[in-house]
Formats: sequence, C-alpha cells, structure tokens
Amino acid sequence: MTRILFDTATSLNGWIADENNSLSWLFAVEGGTTPDAEVLPTNAGVLVEGSTTYEWVLAEADALAHPEKWQEFHGDRPTFVFTTRELPVPDGADVRFVSGSVADALPGIRAAAGDTDIWVVGGGDLAGQFLDAGALDEIAVSVAPVLLTGGAPLLPRRCESDRLRLVSAKAVGQFARLVYEVDNASAV
Repeated sequence: MTRILFDTATSLNGWIADENNSLSWLFAVEGGTTPDAEVLPTNAGVLVEGSTTYEWVLAEADALAHPEKWQEFHGDRPTFVFTTRELPVPDGADVRFVSGSVADALPGIRAAAGDTDIWVVGGGDLAGQFLDAGALDEIAVSVAPVLLTGGAPLLPRRCESDRLRLVSAKAVGQFARLVYEVDNASAV
C-alpha cells in the first residue's frame, strides 16, 4: 500500500534550513552529508518537492551542468515539484511541475507511485499541505545537534498529539531519529 512520508533533517530547535535557505549547518554535522542508509525511505518510488527545495538542489549539485548529480539522489524516480513558475530541468530527469492544491495533484502523484511510497522531501510548508489534506501518513525526523536562530520551520502547522503516534526513537550517529505515524481519521 502506498504511503506518503515526510522524511527530513532538522535542527534541535526545529529549522530545516537556515535564514539563507542553506543546509551548510547540516553538512557540518558528522554524517550530515551522507545519511545512514537505514534512515532513508527504502520504498520511495516518487519524490515531491517545493520549488525552494528543488531550486536549492539544482544549485547545490550544479545539476543543470552535471545531470549525473541529479541522478545520484533522485535516480530515475519521478519528481513532482509544486511551483507556479517555469523552472529548468536537468537532462534526463523525470521532473513534473504541478501547481494548485495538494488534493488536486494527489491522483497523478499516486498514479506515478503505483505500489511504492511517496517521499515529500521538502519543504516543511509543502509537507504541511499534505498534512492539511489528510494525506500524510508518516513524519520521520533526524534531529541534528545544532541550534539555529531562524530559517525554514520543520512543519509550520499545528498538529495535536492525538494525530501523532510515536513509532520509534533512536540514536543514529549524531542524530536523534524520530518516526511518527499520522492519524488522518481525525484530520479536519
């Protein structure tokens, strides 16, 4: 059964990027550039990103000039990017631009995923839109031993404890790995 997962890293005080949309703080943590394979979603057949995440990946990897760097992370998996703008695409990448609501885009995303999972890579507001739509099944967070003064919040939504059930909590290198199941039955 296809699940929709938000799996990301965050600072100890809840920021997924700093004020400059940079992840340099994450890469400075031991294990931050190459996450332990056990924490990456293993059955993710489709990736979903917001335009800020997508543009950051393009710039950080210089993926337009080096499309092989896109393939290192995304592989051949379809990547849906929520945006209202026309953006460039690395050669050979399966990037599908969508605009509008998550609810409207979900049928196409689910069709592309087939029997595999859907990984909402980022950002936090996009994951929040999946949560609002009652479509987010799991939130997995790798908490880094870093404190930031601001930036992009992990998940800028209020979600009460009656909707989240702790599945696991463990140390993975320098990170605290927390996995929560989301109860969508009580979604608004």
